[in-house]
Amino acid sequence: MAADAPPSASRSSRRLDRSSGPGGAGDGEVADRAPAGDRDVVVVTNPHVHVRDADLSGHERDTLVLTAEERRWGRRRVTTTGGRTLALALPTGTTLTPGEILHVGPDWYLIVEGAPEPVLAVTPASGEEALRIAFEVGNRHFTLALDGERLLVPDDRAMDQLLTWLGVPFERAQAVFVPIGRGHRHDG
Repeated sequence: MAADAPPSASRSSRRLDRSSGPGGAGDGEVADRAPAGDRDVVVVTNPHVHVRDADLSGHERDTLVLTAEERRWGRRRVTTTGGRTLALALPTGTTLTPGEILHVGPDWYLIVEGAPEPVLAVTPASGEEALRIAFEVGNRHFTLALDGERLLVPDDRAMDQLLTWLGVPFERAQAVFVPIGRGHRHDG
């Protein structure tokens, strides 16, 4: 998976595909096509394609594997695991979720997958400890994810220091990080 600069083609130079269903853009999705040499680049403008599993039968499954941070970048070029280049032009504030179908083409479809990334994993000893950790993490404007009995936070120096200060044991791990809520940072 590679992320490049946002698409540079002007909106007026793209051909608009308003087809729907398994052979087109999908229910409610608008997929523009921007010229890219010999192939067209699909421009995804809506993250919610509503399609039944039966409609995907016989279609090749392609994936876009992204970290939690990358799932928040709604305007850029990406390359799928199958080597297809797409441009994301999603509404401001869009956060992609693993399992979402982004595009359905005539013979293939694209689904979002979470990339394993470095996290700090804590298994709280009690509900009270879990609440305290969640409060302190949120109070520092970081996000937190649930993974079974574990709480996951980004593997960040500030989170390492916080968990050490709280006196809770943690381990470094690689996991798909799907934060609860949106969270926001003040460091840019």
